[in-house]
Amino acid sequence: MSGLTRREFLKRTLASGAAAGLVLSGGAGMARAASSQVGTFYDLTKCDGCGGTKTPRCVSACREENRSNFPDPVPPDRIEFYWPNKKKEDWQDRKDLTTRLTPYNWTFVQGVSVEHNGRRVEVFIPRRCMHCHNPPCANLCPFGAQSKSPEGPVLINKDLCLGGAKCRDVCPWGIPARQAGVGLYMKIAPKYLGAGVMYKCDLCYHRVKKGGVPACVEACPRKAIVFGDLNSVRETARKRAGEIGGFLYGDKENGGTSTFYVSPVPFEKINMELQAQRSKQPDPGAPGFPLMPVGVGNFLDSANGIMAGILVAPVAGAVAAGYAAYKTMKEG
Repeated sequence: MSGLTRREFLKRTLASGAAAGLVLSGGAGMARAASSQVGTFYDLTKCDGCGGTKTPRCVSACREENRSNFPDPVPPDRIEFYWPNKKKEDWQDRKDLTTRLTPYNWTFVQGVSVEHNGRRVEVFIPRRCMHCHNPPCANLCPFGAQSKSPEGPVLINKDLCLGGAKCRDVCPWGIPARQAGVGLYMKIAPKYLGAGVMYKCDLCYHRVKKGGVPACVEACPRKAIVFGDLNSVRETARKRAGEIGGFLYGDKENGGTSTFYVSPVPFEKINMELQAQRSKQPDPGAPGFPLMPVGVGNFLDSANGIMAGILVAPVAGAVAAGYAAYKTMKEG
């Protein structure tokens, strides 16, 4: 592969195997001009979790915005297991849960107490999709259901998603959440194909593409969330980290993201506290959110990522072609 990087090799492999999928999704994953993209910066020195209230303002605003613009997933009362698995993820009885990510709740706030420089520091961390620059979830979706929008948010096409959860498997943070009993697989082969639809933050894309800002940004009472041009937001985050002698996260992790955190304490220590917190709370529903990794390289640059791309490409092409035929038959 002289003159060809591993990443370019993967991109070409995916492009050749999943061309039909890219056509169906509008090819949005190819548009990644950083100058036209948006970014978000969370200043953890300002976020206080809205004073320890049960539901922080950013979480409430996110739920209200999405429920007013997009219908909640409505599965049947009885959801059958799909072959050969004997599992299903059904959140319809827990749709009001706000302490973790679910198909009905796309952001939440984690609180930890960290010892640093001889004192305890309480940190609140809003969590949702990081909207990576080169998202493994979009590049490795076997159904071509995810894409990187020109503005930057990573989107899930709910009409294409079969809920295979490959996106969650390759996401370093395990962000997408699955709801069984809804989506395309219910119309095709509910007992044998797929497992529902994956859901996650889309950064209020319906607002962003019209020049607006996400609902969570508007709702933050302490102005702890900065939103705007990606390059400007990144520089703001870097400057803030320098001002407070703090720590920056999201700039390099997973090959770079459009979400930046600045903390007064090291993220390694935050991660250790989150791990300890989770060990005391074995119930995956509380908090059940995958921990913040530190120093994560992009999955697509790893040997496993390249192999996954090679294996997924022909599947994506076949599924996309099959879906095109299905649509043609239905419309005919």
